Amino acid sequence: MGFVTLKDVAKVAGVSYATVSRALSGSPEIGENTRKRVIRICEEMGYTPNAVARSMVMKRTNILGLIVTSLNNPFMSEMTAHIEIYARQCGYNLMVCNSSYDRELEKEVFSLLVSRKVDGVIMIPVGNESYDALKTLTAQVPTVFIGENMQDLPENYVSVDNAAGMQHATEYLYGLGHRKILYLGARENSMTHKLRVGGYLTACERLGIAPHVLNNTSPRSSFEVGYALADAYFAGTHDETAVLCAADTLAIGVIKAAYERGVRIPEDISLMGFDNLSFSALPPIDLTTVNQPKQALAAAAVDMLLNRIKNPDAPYTKTILSPSVVERSSCRRTDA
Repeated sequence: MGFVTLKDVAKVAGVSYATVSRALSGSPEIGENTRKRVIRICEEMGYTPNAVARSMVMKRTNILGLIVTSLNNPFMSEMTAHIEIYARQCGYNLMVCNSSYDRELEKEVFSLLVSRKVDGVIMIPVGNESYDALKTLTAQVPTVFIGENMQDLPENYVSVDNAAGMQHATEYLYGLGHRKILYLGARENSMTHKLRVGGYLTACERLGIAPHVLNNTSPRSSFEVGYALADAYFAGTHDETAVLCAADTLAIGVIKAAYERGVRIPEDISLMGFDNLSFSALPPIDLTTVNQPKQALAAAAVDMLLNRIKNPDAPYTKTILSPSVVERSSCRRTDA
């Protein structure tokens, strides 16, 4: 049996095509008993509305696009889940695309979403260059960037205050007595990470302590990168009493490298991350970190996009949410 159409439903129900259409659209011209019977028959026959035809009539699809850099990244997967749930609560479905940290692919999947007539796009960009590269596409569909603080660029975006988050983290470690704090994982290709390391450097200057930064030359902040950086660091001479990671994923790599090198956390060195991913609270990890309010970020991004869809000529808007330190057991007080 092929697709069930409105005409098929009308034939079984013994009513006209127009009656079925009105029953499904909630028209007051149809009696409640007729409406219930038509809906019951639709369910029994497995009828599904023709979304393409409906979108042509309604001039909208009720579908939002989401572009993330990698669903393998726990932060991205958690954000995707929150965005999908909230968008559905608002009456929208979500079409998710993965750019794989590739700017050409990022442009390709954005073009795909535009061609599928999504009502709007939320995206976590590959890097700073994404904004200029996507200008011709963002001009065609309401777009909200999430995760990157874009300063004064004429774009809609939602972000956590990354600089303030790292300032708080550095001050937290300083308050525990740490005066030699390694910052691990600074990335030049990301405004997010520029702001985070900037917050660390600002706090170091204000607190009067010497900064020490290990850069991440990879386009992503991963477990593997954290492990490689930490393994090389632990293999050499080091006197820092705390490691502050640019992301929780990096911190997990640090934990593995420390274990293999016989470095105890927090007895020998304290460890702190950024993001507060769900696995960071697991008992074997119990990572002290900076919380990004992911559910609030997701809701703010969807709300901003829906407002942009309804008011396409409204001024560009930005929302910056406050981060907070989450204390667990990976940091200890020291007299060093």
